[in-house]
Amino acid sequence: MKLKGNYFLTLKENVKDEESISANLLVRSGMIKKVGSGIYTFLPLGYRVLKKIENIIREEMDNISSNELVMPSILPEEYYEKSGRLEAFGDDMFRLHDRAGRGYVLGPTHEELFVEVAKDVIQSYKDMPLSLYQIANKYRDEPRSRFGLIRTREFIMKDAYTFDKNEEDLAKAYQAMFNAYHKIFKRIGLSYEVVQADTGAMGGSLSEEFQAICDIGEDTLVICDDCGYATNHEVCECISSDKVSEEKELEKELLHTPNTGTIQDLFDNYGIAPEKTVKTLLYKVDDKFYAFLLRGDRELNENKVKKLLKASTVEMATPEEDEEITSAKVGFAGPIDLEVPIIIDQEVLNMKNFLVGANKTDYHYINVNLKDFTYSQVADIRFIEVSDCCPKCGGKLTFKKGIEVGNIFKLGTKYSESLGLYYTDEENKLKPVVMGCYGIGVARILAAYIEQHHDDDGIIFNSEISPYDVSIVIVNTKDEEQVKLAEEIYATLEKRGVSVLLDNRDVRAGIKFKDMDLIGIPKRITVGRGVSEGVVEYKERTSSEATSYKVSNVLELFETK
Repeated sequence: MKLKGNYFLTLKENVKDEESISANLLVRSGMIKKVGSGIYTFLPLGYRVLKKIENIIREEMDNISSNELVMPSILPEEYYEKSGRLEAFGDDMFRLHDRAGRGYVLGPTHEELFVEVAKDVIQSYKDMPLSLYQIANKYRDEPRSRFGLIRTREFIMKDAYTFDKNEEDLAKAYQAMFNAYHKIFKRIGLSYEVVQADTGAMGGSLSEEFQAICDIGEDTLVICDDCGYATNHEVCECISSDKVSEEKELEKELLHTPNTGTIQDLFDNYGIAPEKTVKTLLYKVDDKFYAFLLRGDRELNENKVKKLLKASTVEMATPEEDEEITSAKVGFAGPIDLEVPIIIDQEVLNMKNFLVGANKTDYHYINVNLKDFTYSQVADIRFIEVSDCCPKCGGKLTFKKGIEVGNIFKLGTKYSESLGLYYTDEENKLKPVVMGCYGIGVARILAAYIEQHHDDDGIIFNSEISPYDVSIVIVNTKDEEQVKLAEEIYATLEKRGVSVLLDNRDVRAGIKFKDMDLIGIPKRITVGRGVSEGVVEYKERTSSEATSYKVSNVLELFETK
């Protein structure tokens, strides 16, 4: 492409309303334009990168015989009612009505519709395995869109689904997709980890995430360098020590603690260490209240609570509900004589002579032990900490931040049973189809890549996803010899299948150099004063130095594609 006369726009200054490096660089380089909160236009340069990422995905999906299709974005809400997900998505789903009052949604994900498509071709065990995928827009009403393309309200996603007759065949399909994802992310050039994850609203028996390592990542990854264990922080198992405190159990005492409603207050005012306290957290789980006990310096993992109690919703009690249950101000809840079910974290089993709230404003109990109250259940209900040991090998853990760029699920029969996708087996018996689900955030990949590959001058693309293979800069467009030679090199490379961006704008050379660095094209040829001698300069984006070449020699650097 020749820049003069085509759409090309760059910004010199950083963008004020973009908080991530990737969003700032994408806007400054003229690849995307913000339309509204979490809504972006892909401009010509950015769209070329996006299509390259999509093509890599298509190639690897084709290699495992997955068939591409495209589904509508506007879907009758009845599909989500059948699967029970209309309520589960709640406010995250965009909903609308047509002129006849019929309900529709903007598709947040397409499991239901893929099942309907599969119904048309799957009747017998002979009709499987089957693998389908699409690359299409999805919509979710994010409460807080942020970090540019990383969390948006409209996003481009590759979602694939496999259909098999049993768990054994699903395992094969899952592994094939797992391998394809590795190839996709390696070709793109991402540094990533694969971690175990929560199945969440998708359901199923297994979920794994492909996480691009990045400081602004919203997910925390827990990695063991000793055994390779890797998982998302929100689902990481906590292993409690078998060592019970050797302290002699004392008798509980009521302690007057005015204006000390937090763990920090207790430490500041009375020197009571957080690890010698047990906090009582009141939650409404679906329609029932529970008290959860864990060490004062630990954090309750609501995701684990939801799994433990097989709940749909887990919400902290309001201050009014808290006070009604405890008859005390917030901050003084405790387990003694509390009339709601109590679930304690397994770590509390090893503690003795700890402090708890007294269910009385401005009072706590000290020297409390398990015999002083009744609990209904012991479970792992907390988030793991850096100081904890690996739950698999006992080794040291490392925490990293990650951006989820891919997610794969073993769905099982959840959707086939709820939506009526059955097949006849070898014994003529009717059975539900076993499904897998596999997603990739296409635009999010671009953001994650730039977070990992940039410098002070701009983006650093590799040859796989760069919008162009090489840029040609004409130093002085008023010099007819420079223009002629640049045009000849451009035409020669184009014939060889090399994609070229020719900067023939009538602006200063310094501006052109800065723009080429900003947009990150991996190779640059500069046609300048050496034109009379048939000499040009060649520079790679990652190098600080340019090298002089005869034209014939520089062309040899680009093999015919």
